[in-house]
Amino acid sequence: MPSRKLTYKHTIFACYAGYMVQALIVNYVPLLYVTFESEFGASLQTLTLLTTVCFGVQILTDFVASKLVDKIGYRVSVIAAHVFCTLGLCSLSFLPNLIHPTAGLIVSACLYAMGGGLIEVVISPLVEACPTKKKASSMGLLHSFYCWGSVFVILVSTLLFNLVGISQWRAIACVWAILPAANAVLFCFVPLYSLPKSETEEAPSFRSLAKNRKFWVLFVLMFCAGATEVAVAQWASAFAEDGLGVSKTLGDLAGPMAFAVLMGICRIFYAKSLNKISLEKFLVIGAVGCIGAYLLIALPPLPVLNLIGCAVCGLFVGILWPGTFSSAAKALPYGGTTLFALLALAGDLGCTAGPTLVGFVSGMFGDNLQVGLLMAIVFPILALLTALLLLKRKKASGMIDPEAQK
Repeated sequence: MPSRKLTYKHTIFACYAGYMVQALIVNYVPLLYVTFESEFGASLQTLTLLTTVCFGVQILTDFVASKLVDKIGYRVSVIAAHVFCTLGLCSLSFLPNLIHPTAGLIVSACLYAMGGGLIEVVISPLVEACPTKKKASSMGLLHSFYCWGSVFVILVSTLLFNLVGISQWRAIACVWAILPAANAVLFCFVPLYSLPKSETEEAPSFRSLAKNRKFWVLFVLMFCAGATEVAVAQWASAFAEDGLGVSKTLGDLAGPMAFAVLMGICRIFYAKSLNKISLEKFLVIGAVGCIGAYLLIALPPLPVLNLIGCAVCGLFVGILWPGTFSSAAKALPYGGTTLFALLALAGDLGCTAGPTLVGFVSGMFGDNLQVGLLMAIVFPILALLTALLLLKRKKASGMIDPEAQK
């Protein structure tokens, strides 16, 4: 039951915490890839399979949720999402030892991936529905909390690994499970709001959206956003440790954490600067910057420059995911849950394709992650082409960004 003392501000706070939960399930396990190699004998292909299964389950969840959320309600959906995340993190502590290690890791990944998929589908529309004035800015700020959640998870995990030992990763996973459990309780009480609906049209189906060219441009852009971001984020820690030969602590801090910090800065800057530069131009700049960052990661033979490339990628990729959501909300204002679910599906397809391509190509070249990351540059290039198409269509139609007028 929602509490009368709580307002939409508490709802937004719970949504911010939801994205921190999303950051937790995406970033904690990759910090343990090298540990899994030594403790369970997991190969690079096995770790790639773990990432693929995780995002594959999120994709399936996105698809099912697009049809289910409106029927069972947002409150049940968002609470269930956090419960799945809690169960998945807790099961990491015993399943790999109770059954075959690879099977145990995959089952745990499936549980928290179901939670992550639901979070992606429901959190953005919950914030979009809140009675705030600047929707795109609120969306950018929301997605920045994924970045700060990543920073928090990496920093605290690194600290705990050094204090109690990396061998205690199972207990640390259980401690992290407190976060989604607590947020599930909060979502029992905060007020939830509905997205605007057309008075003359029924809620759109996939079939109706599929007939709209704008939808497919946004779908491709979201796919590229997920692939570009996660290809670096998932492999940054292992790349720094094995590929560049730095210590685990330095690798985690200089790789995935620096990536997350700069991505968070980008999203806050985006949220505060929409009155100065159009959203479509932001997307173009972000895609161009990602291409440069990928080249810096893959080409120079200097580890310092490669690590700088990982961090710089976070600075530019940060705009692509929330920017695509905001573009979709403006271009298809009555898309409803179906639109957000399908865009989340596109993003997760990209999140699967990006790190999977990196992992398998790297395995073909003697576990050389730089070669795999160089191949993944196809994703930011495609993102640039679709962002340019959005910018061209905006100029051709003479559209004025409403956020820029406020």
